[in-house]
Amino acid sequence: MAPLIGRRLRKGAATTAVAAAAMAALTASQAPGFAHSDQGDRNREQRAGEAPAPGDTPIDGGSSYHTDLPPLVTPDKPGSSTDLPGLPGGGSTKAEAGIPASVLDAYKKAEAALRKSNPGCNLPWQLLAAIGKVESGQARGGNVDADGTTVSPILGPVLNGDGFALIKDTDGGAYDGDSTHDRAVGPMQFIPSTWANWGRDGNGDGEKDPNNVYDAALAAGNYLCADGRDLSVKAHLDRAILGYNHSQEYLNTVLSWFEYYKRGTHEVPDGTGVLPSGDGSGGSGSGDKGKDSGKGGGKGKDTGKDPENAHTLPKPDDEPDTSTPTPPAGGTPGTPGTGTPTPKPPTTPPSTPSGTSKLTTVGAKELSATTGTDFAQSPRVKAVDAAGKPVAGARVRYEILGETDSRFLGLVKSATMLTGSDGTATAPKLVAGEKTGTFTVRATAVGREAAPVEFAATVKARPVPQADALARLDDKELTARTGASFADELTVTATSKGKATADVPVTATMITSAKDPEPNDKGPYFLDDKGKPVRTLTALKTNALGQLTLPKILTDDHAGTFLLRLTAKGGAVLDIELTVTEAEAPAS
Repeated sequence: MAPLIGRRLRKGAATTAVAAAAMAALTASQAPGFAHSDQGDRNREQRAGEAPAPGDTPIDGGSSYHTDLPPLVTPDKPGSSTDLPGLPGGGSTKAEAGIPASVLDAYKKAEAALRKSNPGCNLPWQLLAAIGKVESGQARGGNVDADGTTVSPILGPVLNGDGFALIKDTDGGAYDGDSTHDRAVGPMQFIPSTWANWGRDGNGDGEKDPNNVYDAALAAGNYLCADGRDLSVKAHLDRAILGYNHSQEYLNTVLSWFEYYKRGTHEVPDGTGVLPSGDGSGGSGSGDKGKDSGKGGGKGKDTGKDPENAHTLPKPDDEPDTSTPTPPAGGTPGTPGTGTPTPKPPTTPPSTPSGTSKLTTVGAKELSATTGTDFAQSPRVKAVDAAGKPVAGARVRYEILGETDSRFLGLVKSATMLTGSDGTATAPKLVAGEKTGTFTVRATAVGREAAPVEFAATVKARPVPQADALARLDDKELTARTGASFADELTVTATSKGKATADVPVTATMITSAKDPEPNDKGPYFLDDKGKPVRTLTALKTNALGQLTLPKILTDDHAGTFLLRLTAKGGAVLDIELTVTEAEAPAS
């Protein structure tokens, strides 16, 4: 991932008595994000919180986040609301499952856009919803206009080093209204300097506005997918969330809402969504300059003693914190010896079908492309069970193996795809690099015993463009004095069957005559890269318009008529006369 502007932030694991009780209860009841993921067998993958944070600034600038946890039931299940007693922001399960219409639409459109531009990331819109819930309460309950822009700004605390990180102004106050320090902005709480790198236009209006939920959702999706992450892999998912905010509690809270939303949601009108406890937003309001009490929104002073928001942040001269986040008080949920209940085995089967017993190739097993182009076909396999029936929803991992610079779309070497209803899974588009040769693409059924399938991919060199004719752009006579240079540029066009042709190699040589085309050792000359006279140039090539403008031609002390021969790949030849006259004698 490209390094971002801004200071590395440090957060401790803020834990209130309510949150601790909630975490314990969530763990005991197999709450989302703790015991097991529905992504299949995770025995070989990292648990939540074990992934190191990325080496760049977290996205939200240290603004306060909500520790409210979701209800422990499936949304909309009649008679099943069992919200934790005393949980902040408690309310009906059905209400919590409601997401404002424009906000929900923005999340789903961001998922669809990433499915096309970076299919190997496997970004689920529910992850954006979980982050949006924690960062801003779904844009303050969907308080957005018809275009998806927040009616009033959602701003995080002033990042002036007083309880939060010190990030001096990077946008001239354009986004956050503060020309002295930065503040996180919008429904997904981007620092202005981070937005400068990751901002996207999600609603097609030609602008990148962090206050617009469509733009912010697409930007957040690209951020989460960066660095070749596959979010269907638990370790990649954890790393992406920690990159958003390097805090164990933040990770656990987002994962809880992520799993909750995957169980079911429904659309509610804009402006009617459930607000979290506190001020009802992920940051301070438009008129708040960091003087909020600290509940829910951003605040100017955080002594580290506030149980509602006990972020431990560095002083301005502190070194960046690169340590792994500290788990919440009481130990990691489910860890023996911590006093926290150990999760019971899952009662629901993993989403990866257990019946996948074989992968078969669909289409060609041998693929080819020329350097710098897309492969016409992508690797494709079909997952079937022991009876030969297609298996839907199986995870298939595609990997590029061997010495090659070819990559899948998104410049990644591996991607995990899900099989469709017909049991097939197609790899992302395969893009050939500049290195020729053969490499292997391997398809593996994730977590299954099925034998892998391999595809042979070959990258061939592009054919060298050729020309059957060379012609000057003008017929102006080329003349110069001895000991000087030709003032006029010499430009020619290479064509093939009457069509201008790009990238045609051309050689320019000063020759003795058309009948005896030996290299000349006197008369006009060029300068090489080291400034030395040469009368032959070989590293010439026509541009995208099929044109070539020769370097400056200089003259020595020989006068007369000389011949320059241009030879193009394909056999085209053009001879050009160069006339050199004696320089005028200096006046006595």
